[in-house]
Amino acid sequence: MKSKNDFIEFMTNAGVLTFGDFTTKSGRKTPYFVNTGNYKTGAHISTLGDYYADLIVSSGEKFDALYGPAYKGITLVAATAASLYRNHGTDIPYFFNRKEVKDHGEGGSLIGYKPKDGDKIIIIEDVVTAGTAVRESLTLLKAIADVSVTALFVSVDRMERGTGERSTLEELRQEHGINVYPIITARDIIDSFPQGDERIKKMEEYLAEYGAKLNA
Repeated sequence: MKSKNDFIEFMTNAGVLTFGDFTTKSGRKTPYFVNTGNYKTGAHISTLGDYYADLIVSSGEKFDALYGPAYKGITLVAATAASLYRNHGTDIPYFFNRKEVKDHGEGGSLIGYKPKDGDKIIIIEDVVTAGTAVRESLTLLKAIADVSVTALFVSVDRMERGTGERSTLEELRQEHGINVYPIITARDIIDSFPQGDERIKKMEEYLAEYGAKLNA
């Protein structure tokens, strides 16, 4: 597996990791943003799928299918499934949701694999902030079949509080039994830059305000 610094460089070169003034889905004002929508070439998505697939294999998680929440999770889950087959010889079904339920043709809200009762599902997402999108996915999946969502794989753990003082990852573990595996964390990004870099100062300030308390 390539190093974390390699992944940070890959994201930066692709214009995915950017610095400035942004607002996350949870409504927090943030000095940095990870926009996987900026991956735009075959090389980009192939490389990204390889990072996810390597992380999944190294985690040792057992599962029956991969799920990617629309819209960004669609390309992520497809690229990951392809890499698992191409590089690891594992042919795993994948599926994703529609934002709007289709009322004609085959209908339904899912495309690809149709989950069954008892299936173990892992979610492929881009970033974890407050966990809003993950909780929406859990509600959707549980409404379709009696599945177990066992793990979540993301590009970046922003290391922020969830709905309380604990980290979003810890909340997901304790409330839903989900293990969360990031390729990198916000701290990895900070550690990759020289001390005194203004971008890193702003990230440190942001974590001081929104970061999870370790012992919460």
